[in-house]
Amino acid sequence: MASAAIFSSLRRRRSPSLEAFLAPVDLTEAALVETLAAVSGELVSSFSGKTLAFQRRNSRSLVRKVEVFLVLLDHLRESGLGSGLSATAILCLKELYLLLYRSKMLLEYCFLSSKLWLLLQNHSISGHFHDLSQEISTLLDVFPLEELNLSDDVREQVELLQKQSRRSKLFIDKHDDELRLKFYSFLDKFENGRVPDPVELNSFFVEELGIRGSRSFRLEIEFLEEQIVNHEGDIEPTVSVLNGFVALIRYCRFLLFGFDEDEMGLRSGKQRKVKKGLITQEIAETFLTIPKDFCCPISLDLMRDPVIISTGQTYDWASISRWIDEGHCTCPKTGQMLVHTRLVPNRALRNLIVQWCTAHGIPYEPLENVDASTETFAASASKAAIEANKATAALLIQQLELGSEGAKTIAAREIRLLAKTGRENRAYIAEAGAIPHLKGLLSSPNAIAQENSVTAMLNLSIYDKNKSRIIDEEGCLGCIVQVLRHGHTTEARENAAATLFSLSAVHDYKKRIADEDGAIEALAGMLREGTPRGKKDAVTALFNLSTHANNCVRMIESGAVTALVEALGVEGVAEEAAGALNLVVRQPIGATAVGNEETAVPGLLGMMRCGSARGKENAVAALLELCRSGGAAATERVLKAPALAGLLQTLLFTGTKRARRKAASLARVYQRRENAALHFGGLGIGYALSGNSTANRDTNFAGDVSVSMSISVPVL
Repeated sequence: MASAAIFSSLRRRRSPSLEAFLAPVDLTEAALVETLAAVSGELVSSFSGKTLAFQRRNSRSLVRKVEVFLVLLDHLRESGLGSGLSATAILCLKELYLLLYRSKMLLEYCFLSSKLWLLLQNHSISGHFHDLSQEISTLLDVFPLEELNLSDDVREQVELLQKQSRRSKLFIDKHDDELRLKFYSFLDKFENGRVPDPVELNSFFVEELGIRGSRSFRLEIEFLEEQIVNHEGDIEPTVSVLNGFVALIRYCRFLLFGFDEDEMGLRSGKQRKVKKGLITQEIAETFLTIPKDFCCPISLDLMRDPVIISTGQTYDWASISRWIDEGHCTCPKTGQMLVHTRLVPNRALRNLIVQWCTAHGIPYEPLENVDASTETFAASASKAAIEANKATAALLIQQLELGSEGAKTIAAREIRLLAKTGRENRAYIAEAGAIPHLKGLLSSPNAIAQENSVTAMLNLSIYDKNKSRIIDEEGCLGCIVQVLRHGHTTEARENAAATLFSLSAVHDYKKRIADEDGAIEALAGMLREGTPRGKKDAVTALFNLSTHANNCVRMIESGAVTALVEALGVEGVAEEAAGALNLVVRQPIGATAVGNEETAVPGLLGMMRCGSARGKENAVAALLELCRSGGAAATERVLKAPALAGLLQTLLFTGTKRARRKAASLARVYQRRENAALHFGGLGIGYALSGNSTANRDTNFAGDVSVSMSISVPVL
């Protein structure tokens, strides 16, 4: 119910104590009357004489009714009638306690809410005022006034209130409702592809509602955005409608008041730092541990479009499609032959992923090339929101091109926020020509302008088609790297690293990024000396770049391999570092470079001992590849490690299927070197690798190994 949502919203905003919802049980009769008088007195003093933008008549009527209760309670307190009350009278007073607190909450809600939210909630709030009036009437009908021996004037006031409450009807202010409908009409115009008349918008927002200045508009936007975040159930207006109104108000803010530099604190070189939370939130998901079931078994990344293949396994659409297109006819996870190559959308899993992403504030972008019939992702923005945001984007890009330095800074910040969510937003912002102008701000001496422009570039790059626009814009990649190397703020440098990671998702761009002067060196430096978030950004970017075989030499020359080895002992990035090293050592030159690092083998063994399941997989895989490609010296360094045997045994018992397969292959390498059966712990249960189907499937990775061995571990 809408009324329940009102009180739920207010509890989040004000967090009243439990006594607001429970009647007092341990008070004496006199203390109960005293408490009620204090509560009603506080309510009257707080709200009497105050004027709301809307709900004026309903709020005044409720306060006047509470004033009558205050007269009654003061009379009981002063005359000593609060003692010796009947059980019925005490029960009514306890109900009055709850009623007064609910009245206080409703009035607080109205006074704390924004004007536009009150307008949108006009019907439901009016209904709640009426509900309270009905409850007052019911309470007075059962209240035993005759036993209180009230004075004539007090009795007359209470009886008059009783009669008025009985006759009260739902009141919805016609003028307020006309304004509400007019507000919706502006949204309808955008819905139909028409931009509302600026004169009408000015008349409505400025003259009718009294919302004057950029700051007032910003506060209205922030309040509505809070309602979107806290939205519960299917209450009206829906999230899509609220998104439309936010887009409409944002457009009106810049249309009617331009780019107010004083309001933004940017005039005369004064730089007001925007909230760090807003800037870092775009890629805050890098700190989250994604549930294993939500990750694609091929890419190990969060699945955007989970699909089921004929074996019943689920993969991300992009990964399994590429696997099949490369000519494979088996399931990557189980090795079973595919009966057919039809991909069935896993809608149940996708819904769970969407819910998890929503709960953690992570944008969820489905692939653009998935057939529409399989698309179950519900777009959060309505057509009206899209059209309003397009109009806003046009205003912002115009300022990026022609505005003052302060206006350009504001426009970059707003584009960053606009591109923060929504594939549609990212698409038309880039299509409208924002990228060349944002590129110009990347070299701005203004720290805020640079920070917002690089973060806007990051947000735009999430949309796949924008990656090519950024890469193909002459000098843009170089400017991003310069921000990474010499950015004015930590956030700017970190977001530049994240942008490179986003761009490197396209295989063809990985070599171009690595070849950009200073790019890998700067990422390696951030991995060594950055903040925890900076290290995370750097290591994920380096991991992506390491997946391109031609980048191996650059990574060695730039010191990135050394930085990755050093990161094996750093919490939060060790897993990705091991994964990147696993890719590097697949080439002989990379294996040689890693093998020459004194701490490489101990670091990987430490990951096998204490890392996550995925980290252990990466570590044992890297050690195995190091033995295959690193030559005799590297192989000796791995196989002579005193902890290796025990760690392999543990991994064979407890590791994932892939980790067990890699551990078994490494054990065979060890056995071949010793040329004898390897026994772990002296246990006698045999495990013939040569007869194990899982181990045999590893021949693609382990090479031609003909020597069988027995280990004391069952297949898990």
